Amino acid sequence: MKEINNILICGLGAIGGYYAAKIFESKYTLKVLVDEQRLKKYTEEPRIINNKPYIFDYILPAHNDYKADLIIIATKSDGLKSAIKNIKNFVSENTIILSFLNGISSEQEIINEYGDKVLYSYLLGHTFFRNGKSINHDGCATIHYGSKNGTNDLRIDIIKKFFDSVGVQYEIENDIIKSLWKKFCFNCCANQISALTRMTFGEMRSSKNCLDLIKNITDEITKIAQKEGIEGIDFYKTTIESFHLMIPEGKTSMLQDIESGKKPETDIFGETVTKLGEKHNISTPYNKIITDVIKCIH
Repeated sequence: MKEINNILICGLGAIGGYYAAKIFESKYTLKVLVDEQRLKKYTEEPRIINNKPYIFDYILPAHNDYKADLIIIATKSDGLKSAIKNIKNFVSENTIILSFLNGISSEQEIINEYGDKVLYSYLLGHTFFRNGKSINHDGCATIHYGSKNGTNDLRIDIIKKFFDSVGVQYEIENDIIKSLWKKFCFNCCANQISALTRMTFGEMRSSKNCLDLIKNITDEITKIAQKEGIEGIDFYKTTIESFHLMIPEGKTSMLQDIESGKKPETDIFGETVTKLGEKHNISTPYNKIITDVIKCIH
């Protein structure tokens, strides 16, 4: 494959909806993968992205007449297993898969099913706000992506050309695994603390007590990361730097989930830290307690 032509998006939440709209406005063929229930809902109630209604070209998992050059998975963590199953008919020999999920495990789960079709990726930018069928974002978000093979992977340039054409911001990471861990640590701090305190990014970074809690969380993750072969990162420093990239009034995705009564993604944050701590015999009391309290709140 020399270029991207056909795209499939799985997940039409805040992030999936925003990027679906960007691609929909371009020259490419876009299909949005849904089940029967969502097909009816989305057709009757168009998604509204930045105040503009969109009726996308929806496709069901059973369809077998469309092969995607690029598949973007943008579900919540509890939808990943279904997404992996439902994209099967649309995967070809040359398909590239990107996962926009938070955490550090979704790519490996996809690789377990589809082999080396995955480029690692994550998003960093201002808050995506979702209210029912409406999604709003100011466009300040960057897709960070890369390959375990470094920049020698030919798929890096294929995706670059596609992103350039669509007009999305991106950054190619030379060491994508280290970068994923930095984002993971930031999310473990920002999402979990905000879910407990209902604080915005600005309020969290201005609170000495929050900064102390961030230090304790990052200390636990630092010890685990070293056991996982991730060296040379000052996780507290990179986490605070990420906080200052956020708009002060922004809210994390986990806080928005708590406020709307949706299930918070504790499995890809504190629970992951706790499980890795058990694997390496490292105590993780802060992540464990925070996770338990968030579950109580939900």
